[in-house]
Amino acid sequence: MVRVRLWGSLRRAADGLEEVEVRAGSVKEMLDALAEAHPGLAPQIARGVSVSIDGVIYREAWFTPIPPGAEVVLMPYMTGG
Repeated sequence: MVRVRLWGSLRRAADGLEEVEVRAGSVKEMLDALAEAHPGLAPQIARGVSVSIDGVIYREAWFTPIPPGAEVVLMPYMTGG
């Protein structure tokens, strides 16, 4: 199981939950499991999200493995300039 912290507006899409757990071994598996378990997250996931694994932020890194016990945070895309 992967414990995922939801950041900011993503919490509202998951009934206000700050943390959820899903069974996944990669970023893609995690995103698919989150969309299935929490349908309110599906539109945001489809638009794009950033995933932090142990402090490193990934975007569109579908096959990145999630190690056991990793700190995982799901965030809306971060932009800046």
